[in-house]
Amino acid sequence: MNTKYLPNQFRRSIQSKSVQIGCWSALASPITTEVLGLAGFDWILLDGEHAPNDITTFIPQLMALKDSVSAPVVRPPVNEPVTIKRLLDIGFYNLLIPFIESAEDAKQAVASTRYPPAGIRGVSVAHRNNAYGTLPDYFATINDNISVIVQIETQKSVDNIDEIAAVEGVDCLFIGPGDLSAGMGYIGQPNHPEVQKAIKYVFDRAKVHGKACGILAPNEADARRYIEWGATVVAVGSDLGVFRGATQALCDKFKK
Repeated sequence: MNTKYLPNQFRRSIQSKSVQIGCWSALASPITTEVLGLAGFDWILLDGEHAPNDITTFIPQLMALKDSVSAPVVRPPVNEPVTIKRLLDIGFYNLLIPFIESAEDAKQAVASTRYPPAGIRGVSVAHRNNAYGTLPDYFATINDNISVIVQIETQKSVDNIDEIAAVEGVDCLFIGPGDLSAGMGYIGQPNHPEVQKAIKYVFDRAKVHGKACGILAPNEADARRYIEWGATVVAVGSDLGVFRGATQALCDKFKK
């Protein structure tokens, strides 16, 4: 089931700053997720913040990816310990935690993913992540095999980036360009010079702290620029965007 993610190679790739190309999945369908998994992306983000997903819809999508080379990453709706615990229990090893604005927020996110004494994750002896109690040494090894990616999406996050980056257990600083541009007063303008300046600053500070950085960049030119700036965890599109663009193009081909 999940044994291929122990040890978590995706986390090791992040820590080694190897470029990891991913895709956002927002359609909440195991079929479209399975198709994404055939493409060969390094990782696929299953979204629980802005997509109609919950625990029951995530499980079939994880099953759809079990034979894929793509590492499932989940974004919970909120940085909250019980929500994170449930996502870990159903089989996720990699989490993108939204709205991290301080070192305290980052510490809570990491603690929510670790069993005591390193954290506060609640213990269940038989759940999907430990193959219903059949994985030997699960409790001794799992803390070191959970990746925590924190989302930087406000001016406050940028102002506190050094403190956030210094938190042990944070593997990657991930820019949310839509929310960051909105929070800076440039909603819908992620390419505004001031927003781009802030993105570059976060990338530079991540490098100073030895942390990976990443971003969602569905525009190819943007994605390649961010990779040149040092981003290594890059989502280059979404299932919803690809589907919307392809269906519109097909319709236009015959109706215009």
